[in-house]
Parts: sequence; structure tokens; C-alpha cells
Amino acid sequence: MSGSTKAMTIVTCAALVLISAYTVALGSSGWLWFGWIVLMVATIGMAAADSTETVTAPRGPRGPGAGGAGPSPR
Repeated sequence: MSGSTKAMTIVTCAALVLISAYTVALGSSGWLWFGWIVLMVATIGMAAADSTETVTAPRGPRGPGAGGAGPSPR
């Protein structure tokens, strides 16, 4: 995970704690929970995009004849 993804995860968790405390102290607010869900979805999307960057490394030929279509030897 990159640094920005870790920071976004920490902010999302901190927001969950703060919204939970607000809900216990002053009562539920649907807009706060909706905002937290949007933040959580954005964090999941960031983590998913970050994890695909390391997986999609290009691969080269694996052996003789694995180079694909090309001129045939005569």
C-alpha cells in the first residue's frame, strides 16, 4: 500500500470513531453516516487501484518459440 492509501485508511478509521462518539453523545445523524460510507467506498477504491498497480507487470517471452507471431524460419 502506498503512503496516501495508508493515510486515507487512517482518516476513514478516525472518522468512524468520531462519528460513533458523536452518535452516542448527541444522537444519530444520517448525513454523517452517509458521508462516512462515501469516504469508506473511496478508500476501498483507492486500495483496489493501488493493489492492481503491482500486479499488472508486463511479462516477457518464457522460452524459445514463445515470442508470438513473427517471421517463420526458412
